[in-house]
Order: sequence, then C-alpha cells, then structure tokens
Amino acid sequence: MLVLAGTYLAPYIQLATALRGKIRHAGGNMFRHQIDTMGILIDYGYIDSVLLKAAVIHDLIEDIPDFNRNLILQLDSESGQVYDLVMEVTKREGQLKSEYLRQIIARGSERAKTLKCADRISNMISLGFVTTPEFIERYCDETELYVFPIALEVNYDMYQELIRLVMTRRRYLEDSGYLDRKREVYDN
Repeated sequence: MLVLAGTYLAPYIQLATALRGKIRHAGGNMFRHQIDTMGILIDYGYIDSVLLKAAVIHDLIEDIPDFNRNLILQLDSESGQVYDLVMEVTKREGQLKSEYLRQIIARGSERAKTLKCADRISNMISLGFVTTPEFIERYCDETELYVFPIALEVNYDMYQELIRLVMTRRRYLEDSGYLDRKREVYDN
C-alpha cells in the first residue's frame, strides 16, 4: 500500500503549469508529461516525496531557460533537494544528448536514474503518436544505448517495460516500410 500522506505536491504542480504552452513532438504539452512521469513513478511504487516533486517539475528549467529558479527553492523544506535532483536530470544548453545521458549513467544518483527511467517511459509511450520515423528510430536507439543500462541498474520492471516499448516502436518502423526504404538508400 502506498503512503503518500503528508506529501504536498500542489505547489510543485502549480509551478509545472508554466509548461502548458510547451508543445511536445507527439502533441499534447509538457505539463501533462510532468504529471505522467510522476504517475509512472507512483505506478512502480515510488513514494519518495523528493522524487515525486522533482518528477512534477523535471523539465521546467530545461524547457523554460529564464525560469526563476528561486521559485522552486522557496516552496517547502524539501525544495533544495528537489531542485538538486531537477538539476541533475536537466540537460545543459549546448550539451549533447549522448553526453548528458552518459553523465547520468556514470554519476547520476539513484533518484536521478529512477526519474530518468520514468521520464523515458513517458516519452516512449508518447512515441505512439509520433509519425516521424527518423525521430522514433533515434529515440529507440538512445533508449537502448543509454537508458536500458540505467533502468537495469535501478528497476528491472522499468527495464522490461522499456524493452517492450522499444520493440513496439521498432515494429511500427518495420511495418511502415521505413526500414526497407532506409535499406534501399544505403544499398544504392
């Protein structure tokens, strides 16, 4: 049984509403992605209040570069830890995605790795609504190369879900004829 009593998420959810205008590649907006990521953590039995609060705002600083970070730091007694965790999973401007993911693999805290896995599960689910094969393929490749090792380290069930999600997305690429067309280009 989950025990979430005493975890006050409302101030963090209020901050996350700033992401409502940020549209995702799959449609929808970034605010919903924040809530989905938190929901995935709860679904996997995580009740760590710092982790859940960070999930609700994990893309805030990355997607709104001029966001006033002090708004996070003044929310509650855990806000310093939440802020540190958000910064740990925030890709820096100009940083390559591969460098960022390798950094989490090598030096990420258990919380950061767990949050990254839940974030990627949400992202992989939304790929079902993406119609750009190149984007889907890149995301699957990234997931296999960088996120599988993280998930394998922190939560085997998340690892299994990510494998299933990658398999279904790769099957879509195969069924759509994208991989055949790609092979033809390479063969010529």
